Amino acid sequence: MTDTGRNPGMALATDWFDTIAVNTPAAERRAASLTARRTVKKEWQAAWLVNAIRCIDLTTLSGDDTPARVQRLCAKARQPLAPHILEGLGLEALSTGAVCVYPTMVAPAVKALEGSGIPVASVATGFPAGLMPLPLRLAEIRYAVDQGAAEIDIVITRAHVLSGDWQALHDEIAAMREVCGDAHVKAILATGELKTLRNVYKASMVAMQAGVDFIKTSTGKEPVNATLPVSLVMVRALRDYGARTGARVGFKPAGGMRTAKDAIAWQILMKEEMGNDWLQPELFRLGASSMLGDIERQLDHHVTGRYAASHRHALA
Repeated sequence: MTDTGRNPGMALATDWFDTIAVNTPAAERRAASLTARRTVKKEWQAAWLVNAIRCIDLTTLSGDDTPARVQRLCAKARQPLAPHILEGLGLEALSTGAVCVYPTMVAPAVKALEGSGIPVASVATGFPAGLMPLPLRLAEIRYAVDQGAAEIDIVITRAHVLSGDWQALHDEIAAMREVCGDAHVKAILATGELKTLRNVYKASMVAMQAGVDFIKTSTGKEPVNATLPVSLVMVRALRDYGARTGARVGFKPAGGMRTAKDAIAWQILMKEEMGNDWLQPELFRLGASSMLGDIERQLDHHVTGRYAASHRHALA
């Protein structure tokens, strides 16, 4: 596979997935085996957790978000670990992969992150349901980009997937990609609402054909969010797409991941299925907020030999 920069997309090619079959029990067994066969301990575990921090899209998507909360989140993104943990790990600096907020919170985030090099990601297109007229969804993207968002997390119309209207899905995503301009596009598939793993594969492939830079599991608002079997199917889809086109598409699981153990599990998935290249923030992100707190707690234990109470760490 060659690095061709951003995924250029292509015309819809349904023959790439029309006859795809997904063996659900096999996918579940493979997903379960990932963490059962590989364990990491001590300094190796610390290294994996530090890398997870580099790949976190530190997120707040609550109805009561305020500029002050976003500023606090951005401060945590700039310095995700307490100084004594950084020193104990032998690190001079560390930051998260991005900060992810609603469009109206983009400007405060951009201001708070000025000079840090940390990009601001914004959800858009009627997040989380996406049930808005397309012109309004495109307008929301334009607003977020104008406010300074460098990445846009779009939501797809699930009905297009459930009805098999792949052309409508492709055209919708392609229009969103065009409006994003230089901002990178992460397509949220809301896999918990797509019913089958076969639909997950097909939706992943259509989104990539429409030119997205990342495929993302969930909004975090569905009853079922990121799971390893769903992630496995999506990663296999992006691997197949890369084999056909040479394009490198990223992957972002999101929703329901709260622990350091989760951070390691999804990194193992990427290493086993895609190799070390996909353990970089350019191609892998973890959509999370509370996960960072548990990672910091585990790294504090690695450095000091004891667990700190949660109130000893700054809030995300």
